[in-house]
Amino acid sequence: MRADKLLANAGFGTRKEVKKLLKQGVVMADGKKVTQGSEQIYPETQHIEVKGEPFFYREYIYLMMNKPAGLISATEDDFHETVLDVLEWDDVVRRPFPVGRLDKDTEGMLLITNDGKFSHALTSPKKGVPKTYEALLDQPAAREDVEAFSRGIVLEDGYETKPAELLVPESSPDRVNVTIREGKFHQVKRMFESVGKKVTYLKRIQIGSLPLDETLAPGEYRDMEDREIHLLLEEAYQRTKNGTVSSD
Repeated sequence: MRADKLLANAGFGTRKEVKKLLKQGVVMADGKKVTQGSEQIYPETQHIEVKGEPFFYREYIYLMMNKPAGLISATEDDFHETVLDVLEWDDVVRRPFPVGRLDKDTEGMLLITNDGKFSHALTSPKKGVPKTYEALLDQPAAREDVEAFSRGIVLEDGYETKPAELLVPESSPDRVNVTIREGKFHQVKRMFESVGKKVTYLKRIQIGSLPLDETLAPGEYRDMEDREIHLLLEEAYQRTKNGTVSSD
């Protein structure tokens, strides 16, 4: 790969800024200075250093975060702290973005990547990848709510949601799990409002069959394992192949 393209993709700046960096003579490949943007660098086989520090190139990153309340799912905002503001600089320079969104006051599993195809596979209405939430309600859920969710809920604006799965524990019927396959604005909260209940706490605990890593404290994140990435992509592919899709 061209040296200027590699460094720009890695977040070292624009092509113009990278050109200045190269002219400084601080980029090394196998012990030799790389000063021209057109020079070829092979990060898979060469030892590369930038300003004396080893450089490891990753085209894509895949992160799992336990999002805390108070952060917004955006790449930047003039008034609020975003999920990218808590990332390490080495991850920020890869120009990642949230896969889908969680409301500001909603906690739990949020995936962050710079791979557009991966994000599309998990958020496209044609895939209908399920997302599961834990919700605390202001009053116990009833059997009628389970049946209503299974049919689809008509929201206040007239939109009818796709069927959803509502699990109500006998021991704590006010703390429920709900699985949806679309992502309308404030959808879970609005679905419960339509059956006369208010969500007082909401946390996403699973995407597809992949659960949130509960060892992550709120605000912490980690790199996803290859098996986790492949699992989600395979599930999205199988849902399309089998025709089990839903509209957003």
